[in-house]
Amino acid sequence: QAQPVESGGGSVQTGGSLRLSCPASGYTNGYHCLGWFRQAPGKEREGVATIDTRGHTSYADSVKGRFTISKDSGTNILHLQMNSLKSEDTGMYYCANDSSGGYCYFRNFAYMNPWGQGTQVTVSS
Repeated sequence: QAQPVESGGGSVQTGGSLRLSCPASGYTNGYHCLGWFRQAPGKEREGVATIDTRGHTSYADSVKGRFTISKDSGTNILHLQMNSLKSEDTGMYYCANDSSGGYCYFRNFAYMNPWGQGTQVTVSS
C-alpha cells in the first residue's frame, strides 16, 4: 500500500501556480537522484524534473522555464514549484528516486515507482 507522501496539488486556473512537496529523507544518503513524474488518465507516464546529489537538475522541455525542482538541505523535503500552469499540466504527480546509479535525467522517471499515492493537479483552461 502506498502511503500519503506527495502533497500540494489542487485546482488552479491557467497561469496559476502550485508548489508540490515530498519528504525525501530516506533517499538522501550518499549519491541520490530524485525527481517527479506525472500521468494523466489514458496517457503515458512522463518524467518531469530531476535533481541529483550535486544539485544538478533536468527538466522536460514542456515544463522548462516554468517548473523548478529543489531539495531543502535542512529538512530533506523535495519540492516542485510550478508556475504559469497550462491545461496540459493536468495529471497525477508523483515523487520518486532513481537508484540505478545512472544518468539522473527526467526521461528516466517515467519508469520509476512512486513513493506515495501522488497528488492531483488540475489546471482549467
